[in-house]
Amino acid sequence: MKKNFLMLATLGLITLTSCDKKEENVVVTDETVTVDETVVDETDGVVEEDVKTLDLTFSPASDSNLSGTATLTQNGEEVTLDVNLSGLTPGPHAIHIHEKGDCSAPDASSAGGHWNPTGEEHGKFNVEGFHMGDIGNLEADEDGNATLTFTTDKWCLDCDDESENLVGRSIIIHEGEDDFTTQPTGNAGGRIGCVVIE
Repeated sequence: MKKNFLMLATLGLITLTSCDKKEENVVVTDETVTVDETVVDETDGVVEEDVKTLDLTFSPASDSNLSGTATLTQNGEEVTLDVNLSGLTPGPHAIHIHEKGDCSAPDASSAGGHWNPTGEEHGKFNVEGFHMGDIGNLEADEDGNATLTFTTDKWCLDCDDESENLVGRSIIIHEGEDDFTTQPTGNAGGRIGCVVIE
């Protein structure tokens, strides 16, 4: 009888110990899931510190009627330029990054030439031989409005690499179309809009 009682007591103790361990495991498992979910949320979401945005307003040049805005956004390794313009003549207009952050001259000549830190010839962006500022053309509709979205991983905002850093340059809108071949400007004509990237 005593043996049976001792066996039952031992079995009961083992059972209680097993239950305790299971409960502990469940709690630990729950905590692990919670931590994992938090990490996943942080990984999948946009980390605010990694996104930089500059909102810019164009000034007209060469007695043009141009007005509009540009937004530069760096998200991780990529920079996106969004441009919205009005007051243009219908048709294509060249848009370039120029080397100097200076729009003070009436014809925006103070912005200097195309931004070309690698010493290449003028051409199409991402095609062999191009300036870092060779964005291309935007198309104005019959009302003189134009938009452009341009994304690249070859630019950065306020980074240490001066061959990629846009800050301290200017965005220029030209009166004509970039033909991508005439050196060094693409035969794009006068400068009708300018904004400093700052």
